[in-house]
Amino acid sequence: MGARSKARKRALDVLYSAELRGETPLAAYERMAGQGNGFANPYTEVVVRGVVAEQARIDALLSAHSEGWTLGRMPAVDRNVLRIGAWEIIAAQPDVPAEVAMSEAIALVRDLSTDESPTFVNGLLGAIARAVAEDDEVEAELQAEVDAQPQVEVEAEPNEPVSAEQARPA
Repeated sequence: MGARSKARKRALDVLYSAELRGETPLAAYERMAGQGNGFANPYTEVVVRGVVAEQARIDALLSAHSEGWTLGRMPAVDRNVLRIGAWEIIAAQPDVPAEVAMSEAIALVRDLSTDESPTFVNGLLGAIARAVAEDDEVEAELQAEVDAQPQVEVEAEPNEPVSAEQARPA
C-alpha cells in the first residue's frame, strides 16, 4: 500500500470515528493525532480538511447522483469513502486524477465494507466525475466566450474615476 493510500485510510479512520463519536472531523483528527496514531503523511490532514471544507458540496453531489440511496441509508464506511473520493475528484485535480480517486475508494470499500460496496462506490463516483468534467467543460466554454469579447479601452486621466457612460463601447 502506497503512502497516499495509507493517508486515505487514516483519513477514513478520522471521518468514521468522528461520525461514530458525534464530534467534528477536525476534533477527531486532533484527538487521534494526539494519541500518536501515526499521521506521518501530511496528506491525511489535507484530505480531512478538504472533506470538511467541501462537505456541503460533496454531500449535495452524493445525494444528487445516488439513485435510491440517501446519505443516511449508506453504510458509514461507504459514505465516508465516497466523501474522500468525491473531494479528490472535485478539489485535488490534477494532482489526483479522477480515475485514481475512484480506484483508491474502491480498494478501501473492497477491504472494509460490503460485497456490493465496490460496485456502488464505482458507479456513484463515476457519475460525479462525469458531472464535474461536464461542469469544467461548460466553465471553459464560458471563459472562452468572455476571452473572445472585445476589450473596451477607456481614456482617462491617471487616478480619475471612470463612469459607466465612459466605459461603453463607441
